[in-house]
Amino acid sequence: RDAIDRKEKRSETFKTAVQGLETGTPVLKTEELGRRAPQWVRDNLVTMCMRCKEPFNAIMRRRHHCRACGYVVCARCSDYKAELQYDGNRLNRVCQECYVFLTGHVVLEDREGKPKGILEKGAAEVSGRSLLCSSLQLLDKNGKGGTRGWFVIPQDDPLVLYIYAAPQDVRAHTSIPLLGYQVRDLPQGDSRHLFQLAQSRQVYTFVADTEELKRRWMRAMARSAAGITYAEEGEDADS
Repeated sequence: RDAIDRKEKRSETFKTAVQGLETGTPVLKTEELGRRAPQWVRDNLVTMCMRCKEPFNAIMRRRHHCRACGYVVCARCSDYKAELQYDGNRLNRVCQECYVFLTGHVVLEDREGKPKGILEKGAAEVSGRSLLCSSLQLLDKNGKGGTRGWFVIPQDDPLVLYIYAAPQDVRAHTSIPLLGYQVRDLPQGDSRHLFQLAQSRQVYTFVADTEELKRRWMRAMARSAAGITYAEEGEDADS
């Protein structure tokens, strides 16, 4: 009974697992898994396994693609094989979730029941329901270098800024609670569009790609900092 319940639950929730890979990218419906070849998520869009959320590295944790859903996964999470109709029912490497869905077999090592932490929100998932999302650069304290990543203010968590290393990562590497911060405009320097978040001695300096994008982020952050939790009328998320 437990095995049947798990399979039914996966069947109902798998649609959300294979959607939102990339804005405008065709995604497979549940009934199409194994019947149609998926469009693979590009390697450069993720820095961690899209299943277990462990970071990739060149030696111990390499990238693989699930041949059923197209996710980028590590060797451990893709150590399964299932027959795929679109490939003449030959056995192909698939991720654990697709293996269970396609075969009906139960995998004992099941992390489904593990509750999600505050950072364990997939970038594609929250970007599709965001007040604002785009690529930005966060400068270090001396302003000479920094980290470029994917920044999102989710609609369902509008007072927090989530920072991902890449737009398809399944886990944010950090978050910044925006409530109470001041948003500062900075003069354009070296053709860079700069602005800051400041609260007491904590200061974050950001670089946007364009002046328009900078203004949108300043407006969105200022609203969140003031505790305004609804989107402005007619405003769409950037992607």
